[in-house]
Amino acid sequence: MEFIRKFLFHRVALIIIAIILQLLVLLGAIIRFNQYIAYFYGGSLLLSIVAVFWVVNSRSNPVYKLAWVIPILLFPIFGSLFYIFFGRNKLNRRTKRQMKFITEKSQEVLEPKPRIIDEMAGFNENAANQSRYINDYSFYPPYTNTYTEFLPSGEIKFARLKEELKKAQHYIFLEYFIIDEGKMWNSILEILAEKAKAGVDVRVIYDDLGCILTLPYRYDKILEEMGIKCSIFNPLIPLLSPRLNNRDHRKIAIIDGKVGFTGGINLADEYIIEYEKYGHWKDTAIMLKGDAVWSLTVMFLSMWDFIRGINEDFSKFKISLPPDEKIAGDGYVQPFADNPLDDEPIGEIVHLNLINKARRYIYITTPYLILDNEMVMALTSAAKGGVDVRIITPHHADKWYVHTVSQSYYKILIESGVKIYEYTPGFMHAKSFVADDEYGVVGTINMDYRSLFLHFECAVWMYGTSSVLAMKEDFLNTLEKCTEITLEYLERMPWYKTLAGTVLRIFAPLM
Repeated sequence: MEFIRKFLFHRVALIIIAIILQLLVLLGAIIRFNQYIAYFYGGSLLLSIVAVFWVVNSRSNPVYKLAWVIPILLFPIFGSLFYIFFGRNKLNRRTKRQMKFITEKSQEVLEPKPRIIDEMAGFNENAANQSRYINDYSFYPPYTNTYTEFLPSGEIKFARLKEELKKAQHYIFLEYFIIDEGKMWNSILEILAEKAKAGVDVRVIYDDLGCILTLPYRYDKILEEMGIKCSIFNPLIPLLSPRLNNRDHRKIAIIDGKVGFTGGINLADEYIIEYEKYGHWKDTAIMLKGDAVWSLTVMFLSMWDFIRGINEDFSKFKISLPPDEKIAGDGYVQPFADNPLDDEPIGEIVHLNLINKARRYIYITTPYLILDNEMVMALTSAAKGGVDVRIITPHHADKWYVHTVSQSYYKILIESGVKIYEYTPGFMHAKSFVADDEYGVVGTINMDYRSLFLHFECAVWMYGTSSVLAMKEDFLNTLEKCTEITLEYLERMPWYKTLAGTVLRIFAPLM
C-alpha cells in the first residue's frame, strides 16, 4: 500500500493522470457532440490529409516520416492530433530568437582554426575534410595542445572526476542527463558543496525527464540552498506538448576550463557497478586537458544561457595556460555539439564520414542500433568493400522493445559482412567509433533516431591521438566477453520475436 501511495503522489503519476484527463476531455467532447460526428470525422480526415502532406514535405528523415504517416492514416481522428502534440520539432518565435542569439554568440568565442586544419591536411586530406565539416556546421574547431585519456569504465571515470573536482579553484560545471542519489552522486555532491563554500562557482544542469525517477521534485532548490547554482532543462509540465521530444542528453563535466569529461557515463550508481542493473553495465568516457576544453565550456555556457534566458560574458571563463604549462598532447582533438533545432544531423554525418572513409576497419559500440537507410547503406557498403565492420550491442536490454528493433537489423547487416556481437555480461551503454588506428569518436550519441535528431548531444572527434589506440584495445578486450550473432542464431529466434521486430521497426523513430 505504501508503494501504491508513493506512486500515486509521484510527479510521474500526476503528469500521466493529467495527460489522460486531457485525452478523456477530448474523447468526451467527441461523444457529447456525436450528432455532429460526420462533420467532426470529415474535419479530422481533412486535418489528417493536411498533416500527411506536412509530414511528407518536411525536412525530417524519411523513416521518421513513414513512422508518422502510418498512424495518421490508420487513426485519422487522433493520429493528426498526436503528430501536432508529439511529432513536430518546432520552437516559438521567442525561443528561436534566443537560440539564434546564443548560437551566434558561441560562434564569436569559438575562434576558427584554419591553420590546424591545413596542418592536418598535410598528413591526411580525409581527416582534414572530416574536421572541416565539424568546424563549418557545428562551429566547434579542432585543437592541438590537448591531452586525452580514454576511460574504459565508469569506475575509472568516477575516480578521475573526483580527483579533478578536488583541485577546482575557479569553477565547476556539470551537465548530465541523469543524476541519481547514491554513492556516486553523493560523493560528488560533498565535493561540490565544499567547493561552493570556498567561493568556487559551481553550476549543475540536469534534464527533468532524465531525472524524473531519480531526484526529488525541485531538487534544484535543494542544491541552491547549498550554494550550488542549478538549472533544469525543459521542465516537464502536465500538458500535451511537442517540447517533450527535446531532451538534454549530454554528459559534460568541466573544471576551471582546464579539464573536461564527456562520454556515456551519467552520475548514477549502475555506471560504477555499485549495483547491477541489466547485468554488468559497460560504458566509456574521455577526459581532456588543455585547449579543447574550451569547446566543452562553451557548450555548457550556451545551454546555461538558453535555460536561464541571460546573456553572460563567456570570455571571463576562458583560462589561458602560461607558456610553461603547455600540454603534452598528441594528435588533433575536436569536441562538437549537436542539437535538434538547426536541421543539420551533425552526429549522424560525423559517423557516416567515419564509416565511408574507413579503409581497414571500423569498430562500433552502441546501446541501440536503430538505423535509417543511409546508415544501413554505409555499413553494408563498407563491409562489402572489404572493411572489417564490427558492432557491439547489449545482450541484456534496458528496453525490450528497442532491443527487439535493434535485432531486426541484424540479418541485413550480417548478410552483407558486418559482424554483430552482443555484450554477454549485461548492458552495453558505451557510444564509440574507432577506425583504422587513426580516428575515434567518444560521446553521448546513440545510433537511434531520438539521439541523432531530437536530443541535445555532444562528442569528441579525434585523429592521431593515443586515445584512439586505447579505444581499439578496449573494444578487442570487450569482444572477448561477447557472443557473435550469426545467421544460424537468428534462425533459432522465436517467430513471434521476429514478427514483433518487423512490426515495431515501422515505429522505431518514435521510440
